[in-house]
Amino acid sequence: MAASSGHLNPKRQASFDDTSTAVVVGLNAAIVTVADQEPRTLIVRAPGPQSAPNSDQWDALPFGPFDPLSHRTMAAGLHAWVHEQTGLDLGYVEQLYTFGDRGRNRLPDDIGPHIISVGYLALVSADDLGQDAAAPESGWRGWYSYFPWEDWRQSRPRIIDDAIAPLVIEWADSADTPAAAAQRKQRLNLCFGLGGVSWDEEKVLERFELLYEAGLVDEAARDGRRNARRKLDAPEGEQEVPPLGDPMQHDHRRILATAMGRLRAKLKYRPVVFELVEEEFTLTELQRTVEAVMGVKLHKQNFRRLVEKAGLVERTGRMTTNTGGRPAEQFRFRREVVTESAAPGVRVAAPRRSTRSAPAG
Repeated sequence: MAASSGHLNPKRQASFDDTSTAVVVGLNAAIVTVADQEPRTLIVRAPGPQSAPNSDQWDALPFGPFDPLSHRTMAAGLHAWVHEQTGLDLGYVEQLYTFGDRGRNRLPDDIGPHIISVGYLALVSADDLGQDAAAPESGWRGWYSYFPWEDWRQSRPRIIDDAIAPLVIEWADSADTPAAAAQRKQRLNLCFGLGGVSWDEEKVLERFELLYEAGLVDEAARDGRRNARRKLDAPEGEQEVPPLGDPMQHDHRRILATAMGRLRAKLKYRPVVFELVEEEFTLTELQRTVEAVMGVKLHKQNFRRLVEKAGLVERTGRMTTNTGGRPAEQFRFRREVVTESAAPGVRVAAPRRSTRSAPAG
């Protein structure tokens, strides 16, 4: 990060409040675990932008500026910020994407530096959940509280047909031309599984982006979009549209959506699910973890047959009675599989679920 003179100042620390630089590089971590059959993300409390009333109540992902004088690499900076804010020492981490949209850290008159954020996905197993006990300002929250339309494990979420589809169809009909309206409705069908289109669990980001573009999420109002249907300063009972998931600071819900889609896709070709389970597990526990992340129910016998056929697990020779029922056999991840297969993931296809509703158009 360069000072305004073009030279580094060794006495100056990186700060999001520094307006002497044109660009600040931020580091954001979407940290995911699965506990009690629910996918959770680690959040912190952070001051909200002054331009967004009540946004200080919004959750944030652990984040902080990259300081090249203190951080040898961006990954090292991420580990440092996460440990400082949550007390957690990260294990599995991968870079997600670089987010550079103007307005992600909106200030009055938008006079702050342009923040480019590098997002990361980190996975934490159930064995490591106690690490954050020393960080009272952080905590784990279920990610479906931010994206309630993503959880299909019990049934098709009612919020899709009761709230989302009517509102987005109304937005589509408001397009300037019939062709633009038809394009918007096609996106709605593809994103939310309407009109006979199958639900694609990986399109998490596309769905959130569509709701943002339609002005239906709180972040659209926070960012000053003219078509925002949610009003940040209006009482809940007087809102024009219902809340569509809990908002997050800056563009953190967009980053979390990106992490969710990446993780759902990656489960199918890399053995990352084993980063989320204990060292020894039952096949039921493994299946429930996959279902929690994917947001869908899987066929029990098909899942077990495919996991064993792929050589992903091996028997430990031990049984557990911590099942609430009959004793169950315990397994562990067979690590040799990563050298035996080019794509050693949980290669299962979720049941294709299409809409019960008419197409959007």
